[in-house]
Amino acid sequence: MESVNSTLLTEFILTGIPYPLRLRTFLFVFFLLIYILTQLGNLLILITVWVDVQLHAHPMYIFLGVLSVIDMAISTIIVPRFMMNFTLVITPISFGGCVTQLYFYHFLGSTQCFLYTLMAYDRYLAICRPLHYPVLMNAKLSTLLVAGAWVAGSIHGALQAILTFRLPYCGPNQVEYFFCDIPAVLRLACADTTVNKLVTLVDIGVVVASCFSLILLSYIRIIQAILRIRTADGRRRAFSTCGAHVTVVTVYYVPCAFIYLRPETNSPLDGAAALFPTAITPFVNPIIYTLRNQEVKLALKRMIGGCRT
Repeated sequence: MESVNSTLLTEFILTGIPYPLRLRTFLFVFFLLIYILTQLGNLLILITVWVDVQLHAHPMYIFLGVLSVIDMAISTIIVPRFMMNFTLVITPISFGGCVTQLYFYHFLGSTQCFLYTLMAYDRYLAICRPLHYPVLMNAKLSTLLVAGAWVAGSIHGALQAILTFRLPYCGPNQVEYFFCDIPAVLRLACADTTVNKLVTLVDIGVVVASCFSLILLSYIRIIQAILRIRTADGRRRAFSTCGAHVTVVTVYYVPCAFIYLRPETNSPLDGAAALFPTAITPFVNPIIYTLRNQEVKLALKRMIGGCRT
């Protein structure tokens, strides 16, 4: 045990994902633009929800503002480091940096899962029980639900980080991935990882399956309620309200299920799938919510008009 302890790793090298060398500059610029637009788009949504009185009085848009904060944070902890893969300089990530990145990714990711579930429940109450909605989903309750999502997410992230880095890592130090995530890091452990893999599968599986099941159940009830609306315009507006949420949930959950809820492999498709929850989803969320949500578009027009005045 002493020989193992004397050679424990102090840093890791993230190898990134395979790519043609001739596209190095293009990919660097592409993901730099993705990162900048992600931050600007989510910041715009956050400011709009905060400034517009008609939006921040509704729990749905409080949830949307929190989602923007999470998207900005996930993009920040993953994308800048990922972009370094397209430079000529190989910069290792320290052991503590790897722990921090894994913790915050799973903390924010699980919080996002819980938040999507809360947003689906909010839409269920608004469409299926509109008369009781102001009582069942008020500002105080929505704040408590968001706080609960943050606490549950932090516990989940801490559990995964502790279980992953309680193991000894004594070499090699090359993580075949573009960020420190559980499957890639565990391959470097100098100990049996069976328990870790089982706990990871069960823990993440329970979070993803339970949240997705609740979202699915909410939308089954929502669709049933929408189909009972007599006017075509009413049905169109109800579907439009829910369409943005269904789109982002699909883009988020499918890659996560592909990465974590299947037998372990070391496929390049894992890295491609992981780009969706870490880079693509945070980028498209503001676009989807502004293009598919009439109230957000009207709020943006009011804010821009107020600035001009």
